[in-house]
Amino acid sequence: MNTRHLMAAAAVFLLVLAVRPATALEPGDRVDDFRLLDHEGGSRHLYYYGDAPAVVIMVQGNGCPIVRNALPGFKALRDEFAPRGVEFLLLNANLQDDRAAIAREAEAFAIDLPVLLDDTQLVGESLGLVRTGEVIVIDPATWTVAYRGAMDDRLTYEHQKPAATEHYLRDAVEDLLAGRPVALASTEPVGCLINFPERNAEHAAISYADTIAPMLVDNCVSCHRPGGIGPWAMTSYDMVRGFAPMIREVVRTRRMPPWHADPAYGHFSNDRSLSADETRTLVHWIEAGAPRGEGVDPLLSHSDVQPEWGPLGEPDLVIDIPATEVPATGVVDYQYKYVTNPLDRDVWVRASQIIPGDRAALHHVITRFGMVETEGPRQGRIRRDGPSGGLAGYVPGWVARDLPEGTGTWLPAGATIEFQMHYTTYGKATTDQSRIGIYFHDQPPAHQIETMILANPRIRIPAHAADHREQAVRTFDSDVVVYSLLPHAHYRGKASEFRAVYPDGSEEVLLSVPNYDFNWQTTYELAAPKRLPAGTKMVHTTWWDNSARNPANPDPTREVPWGQQSWDEMLFGAVSYRRVADDEQPAVAARN
Repeated sequence: MNTRHLMAAAAVFLLVLAVRPATALEPGDRVDDFRLLDHEGGSRHLYYYGDAPAVVIMVQGNGCPIVRNALPGFKALRDEFAPRGVEFLLLNANLQDDRAAIAREAEAFAIDLPVLLDDTQLVGESLGLVRTGEVIVIDPATWTVAYRGAMDDRLTYEHQKPAATEHYLRDAVEDLLAGRPVALASTEPVGCLINFPERNAEHAAISYADTIAPMLVDNCVSCHRPGGIGPWAMTSYDMVRGFAPMIREVVRTRRMPPWHADPAYGHFSNDRSLSADETRTLVHWIEAGAPRGEGVDPLLSHSDVQPEWGPLGEPDLVIDIPATEVPATGVVDYQYKYVTNPLDRDVWVRASQIIPGDRAALHHVITRFGMVETEGPRQGRIRRDGPSGGLAGYVPGWVARDLPEGTGTWLPAGATIEFQMHYTTYGKATTDQSRIGIYFHDQPPAHQIETMILANPRIRIPAHAADHREQAVRTFDSDVVVYSLLPHAHYRGKASEFRAVYPDGSEEVLLSVPNYDFNWQTTYELAAPKRLPAGTKMVHTTWWDNSARNPANPDPTREVPWGQQSWDEMLFGAVSYRRVADDEQPAVAARN
């Protein structure tokens, strides 16, 4: 680059500095990690693309004529650089654009790139966005900004050239791929202004006592308490302040709170997610320095160890689960424990709960019961035919409660109870001696809780496949009321879905889990039980990521079959439901 070009580049850089927010990331600054849903409901994690030579983001906004005009050129660059591994994404941080509106824009303008929805505006704020149409080139080797500004010089306000004469984005990517410093690292973007009303707000005024601490109590303290599975306990403001940077990170990447359902589908009574407003408020408070402010610390009253059996009280029957030795470090394979029901009579169960022996080690439990196979390849396992059902499972933060009113689970005498136990090591060897408490009905309930299992043991996940999909389908032979849904996969599980296909051919997604995490075996409990007519097909779909980009993948070179251990895979779903009695009104409508 000659002296004239260097002077021009310096002038452009100074001009850009004058119009960007003071907090904007400049070339060479590190980009913090984030996870967002895209306009089709997929989960997109920035640092997932760590092996790409470059990640390119264009700021999209519905209705912006410059963005619409620039998109064909951006897509052409995507096609040009995709064979060389460069990732291209769109980011929408507009307050006025929701997912449905973005999907309509994508269809109208043939957008075949994922549009990431920054519904909290936290990503846009941290990047220092001002206008749509800006492009940002990120170097995954250092996660720093390599270039930001206009894509090229073809478009200006109310004017456009037949063709660009300066190709800023292409040149920046070529420099990065060639291992050269980007010659022109910043230009002024051209596009529509984005409204960030919270960017200059006084976030230091957010009340810890009145706003932040109650939010933590509702969504975090059940795990982050003394004796809980959380690695540290939220016992006071001082603890929260010390971990504030880490809280910001795990909230931005949606690792915490551990809730993975897409909010676009269904409502769940055990939802432990933060709303967009709560997320924004919490992160802004941390970015303001986590000020203490006035008022009594609410966390001080939540630091005591809770009563052992909680609000349900002492159970009618307590069964010891066989103990497990958990090492200090390493990965513990799934443990399967079996106990025979010690009762000599059948009982109706109104509630059950598992008390972990070591809450820091026990990550989850899934239970089922039935009769045991006595011969053949499944000897020792629960029979797939005959009477079967499930008792309470366990995940951190789960609150034991009675089954829905008028329902119960029939537990036959002599049944074998299977406990699938998952442990996480935490730096200290321990012995877990967990127990299950079972509560009986005094009288038989009106309805029996049943479990529909959707499994596909024929799955084969190809080596290196990043988005492999399989299904399991079953049909309800009577009108039913559905109460909960449980998806289950192993290390390579990526996403999961339950879809009802009604007798008239219409469909409804009951649960979508775009960011499946095998560490959290969550049962999603419907806030309002779902009535389904006879003949409804329940379709359970799972996607797997068997690529090297999946950090949990034991071996991306392997074709993965069905198997019990976590290095194999499963397509397994459980639907908790009851049958509708003959004297109840039939479910004539598909979606009531």
